[in-house]
Amino acid sequence: MSDEAGALAAPQPARRSARLITIARRADFLAANRGIRVARPGFVLLVNPLARADGSQRFGVTVTKKIGNAVVRNRMKRRFRALLREMLPTQGIAGADHVLIGRENGVERDFSLLRGELAQALARAAAGKGDPPRKPNGKRPPKRAPHPKGGR
Repeated sequence: MSDEAGALAAPQPARRSARLITIARRADFLAANRGIRVARPGFVLLVNPLARADGSQRFGVTVTKKIGNAVVRNRMKRRFRALLREMLPTQGIAGADHVLIGRENGVERDFSLLRGELAQALARAAAGKGDPPRKPNGKRPPKRAPHPKGGR
């Protein structure tokens, strides 16, 4: 093959050679929860950008029991892992931990729609534009009514 043939070949997309690592420790999931949070209809993306000094990327997936039974939760986790393995090498943040938390309507969402949402969420996280943090206990307790007899 001549040099001209090599020059005419289509350019290959830049791919990082680093292998994705799975997050397994609870402390790492909690650390990601303190980072950037981007909510989408099918999932919530948590990114801890300061997690890895060596530039490698890690990912984790979590789905709670209120989403459904084990079959439903496992199907959702398989779909999320496939999305992350496809998109993180090219669009993920280098040296960061990425965690996807499943939401109720994430199971029935179209895979291409989830892919688009993940691309948007990764772009927002890379720009540092996360959603505002959640309130500590979700909802505030109701205010107490004043005592009918005065200062009690």
